[in-house]
Amino acid sequence: MIQKFNRFPWHGQQYSKHMNYSRTTPGTQGYAEKSQTFINATLAIDFRVLHQDFIEFFPKSPSRILDVGAGIGRDAWEFSKMGHAVVAVEPVEELRVAGKRLFDSRLIEWVDDSLPDLKSLEQESNFDFILASGVVHHLDSEEQLQVIRRASELLAVNGIFAVSLRNGPAGLGSHVFPTDSDLIARIAESFGLNTLLKIDKQPSLMKNKKEVVWSKLVLQKKWTD
Repeated sequence: MIQKFNRFPWHGQQYSKHMNYSRTTPGTQGYAEKSQTFINATLAIDFRVLHQDFIEFFPKSPSRILDVGAGIGRDAWEFSKMGHAVVAVEPVEELRVAGKRLFDSRLIEWVDDSLPDLKSLEQESNFDFILASGVVHHLDSEEQLQVIRRASELLAVNGIFAVSLRNGPAGLGSHVFPTDSDLIARIAESFGLNTLLKIDKQPSLMKNKKEVVWSKLVLQKKWTD
C-alpha cells in the first residue's frame, strides 16, 4: 500500500563538524560478532534498489546528509559521490573500521554515536536529509518516538527524514521490537513533520526472509511561523 503526499522545494546548507560520543548500545547486539556477514549482506544489495522509494526525495544539489546507523558506510559513500557532505553515525566499531577502509571519502565524517539521543550532534544541526535505514526496530516503543523528536530537532526547515521500518523475526541484530508506521506518522505530525510518502508491507530483498516485511516513510519538516 502506497500513500503519497505533496512536497516542498530543497534548501542547501553549509557543512559542520561534530564531536564523537560513544556508549553501550543494546540495539547493536549481534552485529560485532557477525560483522563480516553484515558486510557481505550490505554489499550484495544495490543502493538504488534498496532505496528506490526514497530516490526522488534525495537533495538535488550538494547538501548536508545524516546517515544514522550507517553500517559500513555504503549509503554514505553513494551520497558523497552525489556531492553531499555526510555525517555517518555508527556505534559498532567493527563496522566503522570496515567503512573507513572500504568507502573512504573526504565528504564523509564518521561519528561513534547512536539513536535515539545522538548526543554528539549539535542540538539543531540543520541537516537537509536524514536516512535511518533498518535501525529503528532495534529501539523500544518509547525510544522510537524519541527518534522522531530528535529528527525534528536536527532537520533544516523543509528537510527530509527517510526511514525504513522492519517487522519480523530477529536477524543479525538480536535486540528487536515491533514498528508501526501509522503510529510513527501520527507522532511525526505532532513534532512538525509532514508525511510525504508511506509504503507498507514490502517484502525483504534478502533471501530466506519471507517472514520479514518493511515499511517506508518519508517525513518533511514544516515551515514554522
